[in-house]
Formats: sequence, C-alpha cells, structure tokens
Amino acid sequence: MLATVSTLVSIGDFSRMTFLSVKALRHYHEVGLLPPAEIDPDSGYRRYDVAQVPTAQVIRRLRELGMSLDDVRLVIEAPDVGARNTAIGAHLRRMEGELEQTRATVQSLRLLLDDTAPAPVAIDYRIEEPSRALAIHAVIAYDDVFSWLDGAFAELHGAVGERTAVDGALFSGALMEDEFGEIAALVPGAGEAGGRVHALELPRVEYAIAVHVGPLEEVDRTYGALGTVVAERAIGVQGPLRENYLGGDRVEICWPVFQTTAT
Repeated sequence: MLATVSTLVSIGDFSRMTFLSVKALRHYHEVGLLPPAEIDPDSGYRRYDVAQVPTAQVIRRLRELGMSLDDVRLVIEAPDVGARNTAIGAHLRRMEGELEQTRATVQSLRLLLDDTAPAPVAIDYRIEEPSRALAIHAVIAYDDVFSWLDGAFAELHGAVGERTAVDGALFSGALMEDEFGEIAALVPGAGEAGGRVHALELPRVEYAIAVHVGPLEEVDRTYGALGTVVAERAIGVQGPLRENYLGGDRVEICWPVFQTTAT
C-alpha cells in the first residue's frame, strides 16, 4: 500500500485557498478547532496540509450561518454522518425560529411607522376581589419570560384541582424596568402544593384593563395605550402588573390603579 504524501502550505497560502483570514486561522488553532498540520519549532510558522482545505471550507460556511464555535466543533468532530446531521439540523431549527422572530419584529416596526392612526384600545376598570391561586415564583431575566412561563404553567396544571379562572402572571416593576426581577405564574383555584408550587392569597386590587389581540411582539402598543389612559385618568399605584391569558391571541393586561375620574 502506498503511503500518503502530505502537501504542506504556508498559513498565507492556506488562507487564500480557503477564504479564511490568517487571523481566523490563528484563532481556530488556539481553540483547537483547526490546528495546523505542522508548526516549525524554531520560527513558530504554521503549515497546513492541503487535505485540510475541505474541513476549513466547512467551518467557514457554518460560521457564515451564525453557528457558534462549540456547535461547529460538534459537526467537525461528529463520529458519524447521523451525529453530524443532528448537529446541523438543530442549528437550522434555531435559525428558523430566529427568522420567524425577525419577521414578526419587522411587521411590528412597519405598523409603528404607519402614518395611519392605530385602532383605539378599549379600556375598562375592574375590581378584583380577594382570591386564591396556586403559584410559582422566580427571579429571572426578562428575555426568559416566555420559556419560564411555559414550564411553570405545565407544572401548575398538574397540581391544580379545579381552575376558577384563566391562567395569569404577575410581573414586578423591576422585571420590566431593569430586565431582571420577580415573576409569578398563577392558576386560580385550589390544589396540592409541593415543590415550587405554593398557595397564594391574592389581595383586592383595582385595575385598569386592556385586552391585547394579536401577536405578542406587538403587545407594547397595548401597554402604551393603557399606560397613557392610566396617566391621564387614574393614579397608578405600586404593585405588580398582571396578565391574564384568555386563549388564542388574546391577553388581558391589568394595571393597578386608584381611579380618580368616572369611567
């Protein structure tokens, strides 16, 4: 069997062959992703085998797709085609999710730039009498709100006996103002407490209320309209904002107030 002969090239030539900058190649060497085939012990010059070109080209394409170095490593070092495809597929699914988020944000921005006046938001006032709920509290980052609520509600639904109203959540001022703060997921009714789940006595609260209908990416428009009415017609009071999830694309936003004018 004939021995394979290596053809070594300088880092500059390898850069031109792969469209990876010398700076990028040095970084990939430092992190162990694409080490050179040979390093001169005296000069420290890196030399690459031309057989490494396909690997370098794959790395460049994966990085152009926004894949992290850790995920690129999973692809490059995958033990078989199945593991490689699994790693690539997971990244593509993340990209698809980000693309949907980008589309929703673009649509929301177009609505904000629209010269036509937005449809008025109906504002109501309601007094919530004291009630009981099962709840899970946490202190989290605002970016984690939706994923945290999904997990919390799944846990609460397994603990509650009979629900007396729709699911809801309480948001502290710090969570919105500082992007990190307390949140509580609520399932009104009674059930078995345990673990993170505990019984919560909700006090009497007077709310100004607006119902948001549409994508959650546009909920800030409803918050803005509700907050404007509160500033003009009522006194906003200390206390968490509440959201009630009515189903479909409808969210009831409740702002604690002390009403100062007739409805």
